[in-house]
Amino acid sequence: MLISETKIRVRYGETDQMGYAYYGIYAQYYEVGRVEAMRMLGFSYKDVEEKGIMMPVLEYNIRYKKPAYYDDEIMVVTMLKEMPNGVKLNFEYECFNQKNELLNSGNVTLAIIDKSTNKLCKLPNWFSNALAKFF
Repeated sequence: MLISETKIRVRYGETDQMGYAYYGIYAQYYEVGRVEAMRMLGFSYKDVEEKGIMMPVLEYNIRYKKPAYYDDEIMVVTMLKEMPNGVKLNFEYECFNQKNELLNSGNVTLAIIDKSTNKLCKLPNWFSNALAKFF
């Protein structure tokens, strides 16, 4: 299983009138976690795209438990629990505050698209081989 932990501090512009981290900002926090998880594999999201693979979001789900507030430091835990063997990647997430309280959990499913054909494709070997070390 691939597990990555990324710290993010809630900025003032990311809060709503109640002083909570705006609910929609978590899609961006999840993306930051996903990008850092890819770096653990030895390449960046940019590298993936330069090698001809695009990964658009197919599905995004989140379950809110507690709010985060301005200037809170959040730990975004990003997980790939299963070795992908098809045309999708399913990342799971948990966000915790500094007290280690669960703020939310969710998942994002990405399609694997060949940039030249704009069609679904299997995960390339170089990507699968990097992931295999964690499974």
